[in-house]
Amino acid sequence: MSEPKSKKDKEAGILSKTSQSYCHEWIKEQIYFRKKEFTSKYTDKGNIMEYNSIDFVADYLGFGMLLKNEILFDNDIMTGTPDVITKDLIIDVKNSWDCFTFPFFAKIIPDISYYYQLQGYMNLTRKNKSKLIYILSNTPDHLIDREAYYWAKNNGYEEVDNDIIEMFYNKMTYDKIDNKYKIKVFDIERNQDVINKINSQVKKCQDYIDSLI
Repeated sequence: MSEPKSKKDKEAGILSKTSQSYCHEWIKEQIYFRKKEFTSKYTDKGNIMEYNSIDFVADYLGFGMLLKNEILFDNDIMTGTPDVITKDLIIDVKNSWDCFTFPFFAKIIPDISYYYQLQGYMNLTRKNKSKLIYILSNTPDHLIDREAYYWAKNNGYEEVDNDIIEMFYNKMTYDKIDNKYKIKVFDIERNQDVINKINSQVKKCQDYIDSLI
């Protein structure tokens, strides 16, 4: 059986189509002085609840107080802004949209890209340990109202009445749930082999970009 083309390409230093697309986007951002933006209700909730979730982690895990990091770290290979940096480790917090996307039973990290993200953060900050923490937090009021509005519109209601609003608030807030069911922690240790592979992949991207421009 012949070797899969994708594996041969990797060994030959050829970027995947996905990696090439990322490179193309980056080049366009430089040429047109625009930043490609992506937003959704999921990212909106995560951005809005970030500080509250960090406070929740600090209290629940006994850190006392954790401060949101605002420093952008960078080297010749990568850049990144970890959520929290302590003396011993990196903490990155992810807000789940609802209880069904919250990885309560997960034994491994649901999104492998977050594993690589934490490896990059550890490399940038010279830390050896990190925590990827998923939080199930209340949905912000205006997002709840928006979900209720869309539901009412799609189901033939002329207006959003109090019963509909109450239904969505009960569905999208978790004040009555024990805190132990609202946090999921994945401990990640520094893996230099993975970091080296990330560095190698970024170098391939840089070479590909140079070949285009």
